[in-house]
Amino acid sequence: MAIEIKAPTFPESVADGTVATWHKKPGEAVKRDELIVDIETDKVVLEVLATADGVLGDIVKGEGDTVLSDEVLGSIVEGGAAAAPAAAAAPAAAPAAAAADAGEDDPVAAPAARKLAEENGIDLASVAGTGKGGRVTKEDVVAAVANKKSAPAAAPAAKPAAAAAAPVVTAAGDRTEKRVPMTRLRAKIAERLVEAQSSMAMLTTFNEVDMTEVMALRSKYKDLFEKTHNGVRLGFMSFFVKAATEALKRFPAVNASIDGNDIVYHGYADVGVAVSSDRGLVVPVLRNAESMSLAEIENGIATFGKKARDGKLSIEEMTGGTFTITNGGTFGSMMSTPIVNPPQAAILGMHNIIQRPMAVNGQVVIRPMMYLALSYDHRLIDGKEAVTFLVTIKNLLEDPSRLLLDI
Repeated sequence: MAIEIKAPTFPESVADGTVATWHKKPGEAVKRDELIVDIETDKVVLEVLATADGVLGDIVKGEGDTVLSDEVLGSIVEGGAAAAPAAAAAPAAAPAAAAADAGEDDPVAAPAARKLAEENGIDLASVAGTGKGGRVTKEDVVAAVANKKSAPAAAPAAKPAAAAAAPVVTAAGDRTEKRVPMTRLRAKIAERLVEAQSSMAMLTTFNEVDMTEVMALRSKYKDLFEKTHNGVRLGFMSFFVKAATEALKRFPAVNASIDGNDIVYHGYADVGVAVSSDRGLVVPVLRNAESMSLAEIENGIATFGKKARDGKLSIEEMTGGTFTITNGGTFGSMMSTPIVNPPQAAILGMHNIIQRPMAVNGQVVIRPMMYLALSYDHRLIDGKEAVTFLVTIKNLLEDPSRLLLDI
């Protein structure tokens, strides 16, 4: 009996998706709840699992094809795992034989692993596969990339035999080019950035914050905080989220959005926190952040970070948001002008903390300083309101007790 493999039901905000990777080939055995195909949307990668034991039948939608919600991708010929080898003997033997003939120079690897290896100059023949039948997985390549970055420069010279398998180094003056298709996520990011700049009257205001008090508070209580909250670490982002939500209460226009000719004021603060992943920048949302504790915020951000690295973020976790915070300081950025994420009205940019000489009470002292940037939609937010909003965040962070006293 053939069972249809269907694409997931997409939410209204997602029109269609693209088949990213088939993890099984026709004729290969599959088990119930085993990952068989990835669907890439504008926001996340959705995993399609097998609904029964059996053998993968025909593939209707190949890698790169566009699919709609609930559209048929292929089929599973239902049957026990024991029946899979007989049904798939001929198709399965071919790849195995091909791999054996090819030797180490052409290892069996998942498409996602091949792509990642190519982008990072990793020779798949040197990667030990941990997948089924020695298949090289994406995780294997990620580990190889990490080892490559940490390995000493002299390591390749110690094994002359491996030189033949190393990536070809182009000679000076060669004009090489490489053309790769833009991922749906990158295409969507490009579209939204252009949309934001063309549809908004976007301005950016800057300020600086003395991080002395926050750093002292964190240093004093971080061990006790982690012990009390079951391993949740105290970072800087939770202070910024708390300060931002307090400022949003005082300046509701910064938390609002424009819908046609209407202004929608939100009685809650759903704060998007920009997280970097292998696929690009993603912005999962902390729902009702105004009512969250520092520990809840830190735990939420840590969870989002892990999900982003593993490609496990759901569409629901990345949909919505009334305000966004992005931290370019983790990459060493001193100052930037972040772009507002429509239909939101503003975005806060954090930057690197640098020890700088400052004039304090008539004396020159060294303080840990950070530049802050607030980009905002001038159609909705006046300049005075934007500047005062940012100053409020600055004051709350320079004297964190204000957050507790609500002053």
